[in-house]
Amino acid sequence: MTYRIELTKSAVRDLSAIPKQILKRVDACILGLANDPMPPGVKKLKNSDGLYRVRVSDYRIIYSIEQDILTLLIINIGHRREVYR
Repeated sequence: MTYRIELTKSAVRDLSAIPKQILKRVDACILGLANDPMPPGVKKLKNSDGLYRVRVSDYRIIYSIEQDILTLLIINIGHRREVYR
C-alpha cells in the first residue's frame, strides 16, 4: 500500500530552511514513508496523540498516520534542538 503524503504549511516553510545537503536526505526519507510509514527507527512521541518521529541526521520529521484514508500528514520538520518546542 502506498500512502499519500500531505504537508502542513509550517512543514513546507520548514523545508525551505533546511540546508540543501540535508534536504535531499529529508526528501528521500519522506518519499520512503509513503511506502513504509513505520520504518526501522521510528518512535511514537510521548504525550502526543498519534504522532511519530523519524530521524534524518540532526533533523526530525514529525508526522501522523491516518490509516483509514492511507494518508501521512507531515506536521513539522526541523533541527532536533528546535523541533519539539
